[in-house]
Amino acid sequence: MSQYQENATVTRVEQFSDKNFRVTLHSPQISAAARPGQFAMVRAGMGKDPLLRRPFSIHQTASDGSLQFYFKVVGRGTDILARKRVGEEVPVFGPLGCGFTIKEDGAAIIVGGGLGIAPLLFLVKEKCRLKKSCSSDILILGGRGEVEIAPLLDDFKQFGITILTSTDDGSLGMHGNVTDVLQSLDLAPGCNVYACGPEPMMAGVSKFCKAKTFACQVSVESVMACGMGACLGCSRPAKNGTYTHVCLHGPVYDAEKLVWNI
Repeated sequence: MSQYQENATVTRVEQFSDKNFRVTLHSPQISAAARPGQFAMVRAGMGKDPLLRRPFSIHQTASDGSLQFYFKVVGRGTDILARKRVGEEVPVFGPLGCGFTIKEDGAAIIVGGGLGIAPLLFLVKEKCRLKKSCSSDILILGGRGEVEIAPLLDDFKQFGITILTSTDDGSLGMHGNVTDVLQSLDLAPGCNVYACGPEPMMAGVSKFCKAKTFACQVSVESVMACGMGACLGCSRPAKNGTYTHVCLHGPVYDAEKLVWNI
């Protein structure tokens, strides 16, 4: 797998809410090599504050070399990235990690909660390209409120996939969470489920899929300093009694291979 270090140029910054942003970079090498579910390490500041790069799942790529990240401002690094201006350079290293294994047979059920929505646009885009039609597939998006979902809906709608939503406050879609939506569906055997979101959400999706004998892939989040397996800061227990490192063996896993302590 090819990896690149690029000084990417900011081409667009979109603000969807007080905290939610999407940054588009011109990063032709990383964009061309990236696959859905992979991530990149981004150096937000040019000095030592913050010192370490930050991992960001790849939101979308394009043939013109565009590379997008969708994120929420939660600290110093993300705040700096959100304040970037068009024309500024951002050092980016990637693509990193193992992405989704896209299956062309069977209906796809794609589930995203909160910032777990970020890598799913890339996944839906590639899934629909391979299948030619996404009319039998379902995308379930959930968040605390409408503001976390609504700004991204048009990006997903262009692919013709069925979209269902849920919010904690009931402001959009079902009043509840994505697992409530998932459990309300009458799904045919042989579905392939892809999920990304908070740990409790993915534990619930994994439990649902196990009961239904659906194949389930999950993209997990982890704190990491290097993204290459050197710091070992992203280790988590695996079902076989060993430890797996998210930056190398993930972030996408077969849900059955992970331990869910929820």
